[in-house]
Amino acid sequence: MLTARPTSSWRNRYEVALDGRPLTTWEASFWKQGGAFTLDGHRYEVRSNAWGTKSTMVDEAGTEIAAADRVGRKRWTVRYAGQTYEFRRHSMWSQRQDLYLGGNAVGHARRVSVWRREVELDLPVVPVPAQVFVLGVVIALWDAETAAVAAS
Repeated sequence: MLTARPTSSWRNRYEVALDGRPLTTWEASFWKQGGAFTLDGHRYEVRSNAWGTKSTMVDEAGTEIAAADRVGRKRWTVRYAGQTYEFRRHSMWSQRQDLYLGGNAVGHARRVSVWRREVELDLPVVPVPAQVFVLGVVIALWDAETAAVAAS
């Protein structure tokens, strides 16, 4: 299980752990949706379009490694290493995102608490780099939703 805990109340930076062991740090971008992380000595950047509905993960050379489409919709997908993973919003009242394979829910991404920004991903069939990508995508999604509510 992948967990992410904010390092500060003022900065959008998360310490990411895999099964309780430190894995990487997710550093959200200040000016736009997305961010960056380093995994196994390789730096990856996550970029989103202006509406936040499409995100990509690129390596140091700018090569696309993963992509997420229709982010924020009821159903959205992630492509990584030739595989497509389908996510669905758990309900219209929840930020939880469920991973589906063959019509069955097999994992999830969720905030641990309504009051705290900690995140938990239980995506057993998804490779670790793609899990960190999904983490960045859902954090950006939830941050945008929170900002929209605060602005209204």
